[in-house]
Amino acid sequence: MSSDFLPGPDQCTCLAVRQAARHITQFYDQHLASTGLRTTQFSILIKLKRLGPMTINVLADELVMDRTTLGRNILPLEREGLLSILPGRTDRRSKELSITPSGVERLHAARKGWGKAQAEFARTFGVERTEGLRALLFEVSDTELPEVAAAGG
Repeated sequence: MSSDFLPGPDQCTCLAVRQAARHITQFYDQHLASTGLRTTQFSILIKLKRLGPMTINVLADELVMDRTTLGRNILPLEREGLLSILPGRTDRRSKELSITPSGVERLHAARKGWGKAQAEFARTFGVERTEGLRALLFEVSDTELPEVAAAGG
């Protein structure tokens, strides 16, 4: 197949969003590194602190994250005692996550690095553009995209 028929990288929305996400994530991870948290782990702890205990499925939905990816991210947090995983209160087969006092401490320590990342990003990219970008991205996350039938079925 000739490359003449393939779209250029500058035409792929998914590629642009994923590259930007990785670029920004690496930037935030550098600011959080001294606390031993990565950006994804910081987000998990923030959600649990703000919204309280919840099941893995609910947290995955809140973070717009695949359940298995979330599972890989919560294991180190549990190992370090930053969150607890207990049987669900209403359905004992489900697992309920909650932030521990150590998790709250680590989260407070990480807020300083997160705040610096926020401020530096806004200063570099522009405050108004940063606010607009954030609003647009939340709007994208809230948009119901059509489901695609599985191949072969």
